[in-house]
Amino acid sequence: MLALLIGAAMPAAALAQDTHLSIGMSTTPTTLDPHEDSSAPNNATTRHIWDALINRGGSAENFPQLATEWRAIDPTHWEFKLREGVTFHDGSEFNAEDVIASLLRARDKPSQGFAAYTRNIASITAPDPLTIVVETTVPDPLILNSLSRIMIISADCADASVEQFDNGECAVGTGPFEYVSYMPGGRLELTRNDEYFEGASEWSDVTLRFLPDHGARLAALLSKEMDIIETLPADGLPRVEEDPELKVIRGQSTRLVYLGMDVSEGPSPYVTAKDGSELAENPLRDERVRRALLMAINRPAIVDRVMQQNGTVADQFVAEGYFGHSDQVERVEYDPEQAMQLLAEAGYPDGFRLTLHGPSGRYVKDSEILQAVGQMFARIGIDASVEVMPWSMYSDKYSSGAYSMYFASWGVNTGEVSNPAVAFVASRNEERGTGRYNGGEISDPEIDALLAEATSTLDEKKRAELLQEVSELTFDRLWVLPMHYENVVLGAQSSINYEPRGDKYTLAYEVTSAD
Repeated sequence: MLALLIGAAMPAAALAQDTHLSIGMSTTPTTLDPHEDSSAPNNATTRHIWDALINRGGSAENFPQLATEWRAIDPTHWEFKLREGVTFHDGSEFNAEDVIASLLRARDKPSQGFAAYTRNIASITAPDPLTIVVETTVPDPLILNSLSRIMIISADCADASVEQFDNGECAVGTGPFEYVSYMPGGRLELTRNDEYFEGASEWSDVTLRFLPDHGARLAALLSKEMDIIETLPADGLPRVEEDPELKVIRGQSTRLVYLGMDVSEGPSPYVTAKDGSELAENPLRDERVRRALLMAINRPAIVDRVMQQNGTVADQFVAEGYFGHSDQVERVEYDPEQAMQLLAEAGYPDGFRLTLHGPSGRYVKDSEILQAVGQMFARIGIDASVEVMPWSMYSDKYSSGAYSMYFASWGVNTGEVSNPAVAFVASRNEERGTGRYNGGEISDPEIDALLAEATSTLDEKKRAELLQEVSELTFDRLWVLPMHYENVVLGAQSSINYEPRGDKYTLAYEVTSAD
C-alpha cells in the first residue's frame, strides 16, 4: 500500500489581537485524562489540548497530524513517520517515545475505556526517534481510525493518575490550546498555543462551559454570554431565528440513539410482574417481547413532535450510503395492536412492570423522549416508570449492565458498522476489547463470529458483506431497539462560522469568525 499523504485543514492563522471564544457544551466530560473513558464529551474536550497521530475530520476522513505519512508494510505491520520539530506545551520535544507510551497506556489502562480501539495492538517499536511501527495481532482494517482516537501525551505522564490530568499537572499536550484551569462539571479555560505546528488558532483564549441544562445553555446564548452553543433546544429555535445577532447552524450527524435492554438469563433488576413480584423469566430475552416494545413506540411522532424534527427515524446502525448498511433490514412500524398480540403470544397478555433509565440533558430531548416512550408502553399494558439522572451519574452504570432498559447512543464516527457493533452488541470480552458498552449482556455467537472476521479482513467487498449481515442479524433479532439519528443543531452569534461535524463535536479550532 502506498504511503497516505492527505493535506490537513486548519481554519485560521494566528491573529495578533486578543480574541475570546466561549462555547456552551451540552454535555460534561468526566475527566481530562484522554485515555480514561472514550465518550463524546471526553473526546471532544481533550482534542483541544492533545493531538493524535491522525486527525479524524468531520466527515470521518483521515488527515495527517502527529504522523505525516503512513503505510502498510504487510497485513499486520504499519509504519508511521512522525512530524519533526513538534514540542509539547512545556517545551519538551515530541518523539516516538511519547507515541509508544500513549498507545500502550490507552491499551493497558484498567478502565479499558479505549479497548475497542487498542485491542489489536500487539507491539510498537521505534526504528528511529521519528518512526514507529505498529504490529497488530490480526489484519486490522480500522487501525487508522483507531489510532485517530488515541491522544498522544508526554511519556513523562505515562503512569500519571486521572487527578494529575484534571489538576493540570499532566494536561500538557502538543495541541492547539494550552490548559489554564479546569473546574469539573463547570468549565475548562484554555489559551492559544502560538507555536502550534498547523498554525495558531484565531482565538487567543477559549472557555468551554459545561451547560447540560437546556434552559441555561439557551439563556447564555440569548444574553450573548456564549458565542456558540451545542444542541440548541428546539423550543428556543424561534427566539434565535428572530434575533438578527444570532443564527441557527444545522447539519446531519451519525449518532444513533437506541434503547438497550437486559437480555441476560435470570430475573432482570427493573422488570417485575404488575404486582411487583419477581417473574420466573426475564421477558426481554424473548424476541417477541422486544418486537412488541418497538412496535409500541411511535418513532415518527417522537421525531416530529418531541424532537421538533431534530432527528431522523433509524432502523439500523448507519443510514443508507454508509458502509455496512443493509437494504434487507425492514422497518418495524408502529402497531400497538400487533404489539399486544405479540405480548400475549410470549406469555404476557397482561403485560408487566418496567423501569426505563436514561440521562437528562445528554441527548436531544432525552428525558422527554423517555416519558413519551413510557406512555406508549402503557398503551400495550406495560406499567412503565422513568428514571433520569445527570450524565455523570448515568454513564458508567448503563454500560455496566445496571439497568433493565436504558437510553443510549453511539456516534458512528467511523462511518461504518463495525465500530458500534463491536462496542455495544458484541459479547463483552475484556481480552478482545469487545462489548465495552454492551449494557444488555447481549451474547450472539453468530454476530461475534461475523464481527471477528469483518474486523480482521482487509478485503473491503467481503467486509461490507459481513457487516451487512451483522446489521441484519442485530436488527432482525432486535438486540437493541433503534430510535433515531440525531441532527446537529447549534446556536451561534451571527459573527461566528462553524461547519457541523458528523460526530457532533464542537471544536474551538474549527470555529472561525464570519467575514
